[in-house]
Amino acid sequence: MKPVIITDTCTDLPREYIDRNAIPYLGLTVHFQGQEIEEDFGKTLKYQDFYQAVRDGEMPTTSQINVTTYYNLFKEYILQGRPIIYIGFSSALSGSVGSAFVAKKMLNDEMPDGDLTVIDSKSASLGQGLLVHLAYEMLKDGKSKEEIVTRVNETILRINHFFTVDSLDHLKRGGRISSTAAMVGSILNIKPILYVNDEGRLVPHSKVQGRKKSLRALADLLEERIENPENQVIAISHGDCLEDALYLKDILCKKFTFKDIIINYVGHVIGAHSGPGTVALFFMGKSR
Repeated sequence: MKPVIITDTCTDLPREYIDRNAIPYLGLTVHFQGQEIEEDFGKTLKYQDFYQAVRDGEMPTTSQINVTTYYNLFKEYILQGRPIIYIGFSSALSGSVGSAFVAKKMLNDEMPDGDLTVIDSKSASLGQGLLVHLAYEMLKDGKSKEEIVTRVNETILRINHFFTVDSLDHLKRGGRISSTAAMVGSILNIKPILYVNDEGRLVPHSKVQGRKKSLRALADLLEERIENPENQVIAISHGDCLEDALYLKDILCKKFTFKDIIINYVGHVIGAHSGPGTVALFFMGKSR
């Protein structure tokens, strides 16, 4: 029986890719303007509307996927006799994948013949998306569940994630930096560069002065770390700043030829924490 690959909305893959491949997914929840909205890749809540509200002072919060939701979806495919691969949002950033492991244990006890693998991607946004993309392309090529799981696990700690933000205001509002640090940083036009480490945690990398310099710094990091770019699909996600994402793409394409480049919004759940003006770059290197 052909495996099914399931993910969640923190992959930040374009909705067209999700729809075209009929990828089953679970949505994390964003609490926004008095509503609880389950993420669905921008269908219910348009990305532009979300980010404009955040710019205007809205402070959305988020909720993970619960055990029951995982249990019900996994059970549906087990009853069909389908082997399951779930590739989930980093456990260091959300409790969702922990709930998936609990649901897996419940189903293993209840239905021991079920074939269910839960993978903690230790990744975020299109870093997780690149792992899902890899898995689906392998599935299209007729690879077995075991081959897909092995390759994804081997690739996790090679997916590089580098982020920058345009404004420090959202980090200040979210309590991630002090008001003083935000004020000084804004006066000096400081732009932080952050990355996702081997634990799947978002941590500081460096600081540069100026927006264009921060975008060029992302390109420089790719140049230092990427392996075999011509064979790679790389990805850029953005917090409603497509022009900056395209500027970064242009820099990269002047230096490298890639197999493909995916560009999409940072989704609502991650965007609730990173804010508007985020630009993130994802690619494969020897290590993170």
